[in-house]
Amino acid sequence: MQRIHFDSMPCPIARALERVGEWWSILILRDAFYGLTRFEQFRRSLGVAPNVLTTRLNWLVEAGLLERHLYQEHPPRHEYRLTERGRDFHPVLIALMAWGNRHFAPEGASVQLARADTGAPVDPVLVDRATLTPIGGPGFRMVPGPAAAEATRARLTRRGHLPFAADPGKPG
Repeated sequence: MQRIHFDSMPCPIARALERVGEWWSILILRDAFYGLTRFEQFRRSLGVAPNVLTTRLNWLVEAGLLERHLYQEHPPRHEYRLTERGRDFHPVLIALMAWGNRHFAPEGASVQLARADTGAPVDPVLVDRATLTPIGGPGFRMVPGPAAAEATRARLTRRGHLPFAADPGKPG
């Protein structure tokens, strides 16, 4: 199957998927948040073929999510560390983990977020940074941004295509 590129699409979701939209990349980022930095650590954790891991690490470096640091000269060996852009992906991983626990872990959570001070489990939610209001209810909707094309403006202003305004499965 030929890879499709989303770089030229004006959609922020498509552009984000261009950088992290395949499972190995997301799992590498997960492991980087767990503190793994070296090729062999990633390989052992993921059980991924070395050529696939090399490709994915190079892709994440090119996308600016990881940076490569030489830690041994002979033979050359590198560590991979999260960049600011990579660290900004953390809330996405937390949301993905919570969603996976909620919908695909009938046996219960194998990993969950907890308060560092008490160990109490946390149920993460997305909030508006300015007001700390949880996002997802009728008080929020998708709207065209300043750079939106006419097609995007038309799509987002049609009734029924406002994902937070009403349940799309129910008549409005």
